[in-house]
Amino acid sequence: MLIVRVLFGMAEGPVSAAGNKIINNWISRKESATAIGIFSAGSPLGGAVSGPIVGLLALSLGWRPAFGIIFLFGLVWVLLWYFIVSDKPTMSKRLAPEERIDFENHEDVILSDDGRATPSLGYYIKQPMVWATTLAFFSYNYILFFFLTWFPSYLNHSLHLDIKEISIATVIPWVIGAIGMVLGGVCSDVIYRITGNALLSRRLILGVCLAGAAVCVAVSGTVSTIGSAITLMSVSLFLLYLTGPIYWAVIQDVVHKDKVGSVGGAMHGLANISGIIGPLVTGFIVQFSGKYDYAFYLAGAIAIVSSLLVFVFVKSKGFKANESQSCVH
Repeated sequence: MLIVRVLFGMAEGPVSAAGNKIINNWISRKESATAIGIFSAGSPLGGAVSGPIVGLLALSLGWRPAFGIIFLFGLVWVLLWYFIVSDKPTMSKRLAPEERIDFENHEDVILSDDGRATPSLGYYIKQPMVWATTLAFFSYNYILFFFLTWFPSYLNHSLHLDIKEISIATVIPWVIGAIGMVLGGVCSDVIYRITGNALLSRRLILGVCLAGAAVCVAVSGTVSTIGSAITLMSVSLFLLYLTGPIYWAVIQDVVHKDKVGSVGGAMHGLANISGIIGPLVTGFIVQFSGKYDYAFYLAGAIAIVSSLLVFVFVKSKGFKANESQSCVH
């Protein structure tokens, strides 16, 4: 089982970076956050749908048939993706030649301090903006994995819900999270089109919503009723998922298209370390303190610090845009 889980994680890991790369190839910069939001909404929506389905299937048929049915859904999607999607517009047989030319000429944002056409991966990794975005993504994943791994246990041990009740109770937050994922991208792109300032639009959504999610998470550990816990979790996930598309949008805004995949993958890989650290730290806190309060406080504190870093560093100061029509200000 451990080997299967490791292989599952390895296979799942590149999905977001690859999806961001495809969006970068196909979608205009002023619509990229919206596209990323729609793409990323599949994750919380899948969590909302699979929670009760897998829970009920496991109770009625056992966990093996439940896993098998989920596998079939994934297999069908893989086949559809393989035969329908093209990596680049120039590779698509569904586009007319003139449409391909339009895609080839769409704007690209290149940030460099040395005038090179394509800055190296090392150059981007050293930038404070990329690090601030990565740390914000780390806190996003910390809260997300905290909810995924420990919130059901909290509902069971502290609020005394059984498995069936937990499966139903956790649907609402994930549905709201999916809505937040789409709205976050849409709102950021709207602000961008109004202000003409890409990084301002990303900074506002990312900094404000991450701070709001942090407060809700911290307060979640202090409530004593099921309704309050689910409400705070829902609001927290909504605000958290509003930021979901923005991490990837920042990478698209400041990274050359040839490096979007590698820089995005590096950001995602580092951010996902929280998926290892978060559940372990939470486990130690619960074990040694005997309660969940401090785990909630820690998750909120990490997000608050990351929010402040976003406001300080996610701006174009210190970068040189060496392209004729930069959307970064």
